[in-house]
Amino acid sequence: MNTLCGVAFALLGTAAAQAYDFEVDGIEYRITDKVALEVEVANGNSSYSGSLVIPDSVSYNGNTYRVTSIGEEAFYYCSSLTSVNIPDGVTSIGEYAFYNCSNLTSVNIPDRVTSIGRRTFENCIYNHRTTKTNQKYPSVNL
Repeated sequence: MNTLCGVAFALLGTAAAQAYDFEVDGIEYRITDKVALEVEVANGNSSYSGSLVIPDSVSYNGNTYRVTSIGEEAFYYCSSLTSVNIPDGVTSIGEYAFYNCSNLTSVNIPDRVTSIGRRTFENCIYNHRTTKTNQKYPSVNL
């Protein structure tokens, strides 16, 4: 019985550690739709720094995927990140996506974004300077 539990925990730990499906140019992605070939920027890497340009699409295993969302906690605690350019194809930004990115001063949010998660820009310079009374995306004020 103990061996079975140990195997189960090992398998669960492996699945939890793999928070993304692939990486391209240092950005981690999770496949969200295998038929429509769509991905989101995945969470789990707090080492992003400087200016980051997220591409419109990425190629992996012979397929080209459109980047359509920024996942929950995608840039969580990326305190060295200073600016982010989000591509026009992105329609949603997950909760805590830029949480505690304390040096983030510039984010290009495309007009197609219809959803920004709760506390996305909390503890960011960006939040305090430009989104304090954001009417289009009121959730960023929380």
